[in-house]
Amino acid sequence: MRTALTINRSWRALGAFTALVASSSAAFAAGIGQPVPWQMDRQVAVTENAREIHTFEHGLHWLSLLISLFVLGLIVWCIYRFSEKRNPTPSRTTHNTAIEVAWTIVPVLILVAVAIPSFRLLRVQLSDPKADVIVKVIGHAWYWTYEYPTDQGGGFTFDANIDEDKQPKLLATDNDMVVPVNKVVKVQVTATDVIHSWAVPSFGFKIDALPGRLNQFWFKADREGTYYGQCSELCGQRHAYMPITVRVVSDQAYAQWLTEAKTKYARIEGGSKFADAR
Repeated sequence: MRTALTINRSWRALGAFTALVASSSAAFAAGIGQPVPWQMDRQVAVTENAREIHTFEHGLHWLSLLISLFVLGLIVWCIYRFSEKRNPTPSRTTHNTAIEVAWTIVPVLILVAVAIPSFRLLRVQLSDPKADVIVKVIGHAWYWTYEYPTDQGGGFTFDANIDEDKQPKLLATDNDMVVPVNKVVKVQVTATDVIHSWAVPSFGFKIDALPGRLNQFWFKADREGTYYGQCSELCGQRHAYMPITVRVVSDQAYAQWLTEAKTKYARIEGGSKFADAR
């Protein structure tokens, strides 16, 4: 009887361990284009810029871990080395030139080492490559408007509102922004009322939509699929219901979508007006 009870407990422990491993694996799994339940990592990057951001972030995490372990080691060593038992007569040292120089120079060197890849990444983000596709994004309370220029086969505009009947919940829209794969897409962002922010994690970009100002950024997605984002600037009552859906498709599918969109969406009188972009 006791042996059977021991075996039963062992199986329960094994089951609990298996469940823990499975849940941990799911928690660390990264979603492709959208978040997944219990996800703890970033969404899968589909642009070179996003991959570089992830690499930089992971490097900072390891650096932070090493610094934390070093500081912890110093604290433990000081507790042991300078305890009352080992030092009944406390030291009255107030200055140590070598230590003071070290704790000034070493953090400066660490910050310089962090700044170099940071500025390199920022330079790539602020670069201005020649655009293959230009899309103007306008933020409203609480939806997005997308405009495609006439000289690129567009000449139409459409609104994208949340579609609460679609999945993933609160991320899907009734109309999607569509762009071709492996093409430089420039997005010009503005707003008509309050400050919004257009953000798609898989692209590695987030840019504010400001009334009266036109911001611009670019991305080059190298993987077809549907990618979701949200307004990332608190903008009012329905801020949480302002999703972004971007479909990255092949060149052929994009050309077909442009043809269909001209019929589906009303044409802007006189064509869309866009800021100069090379």
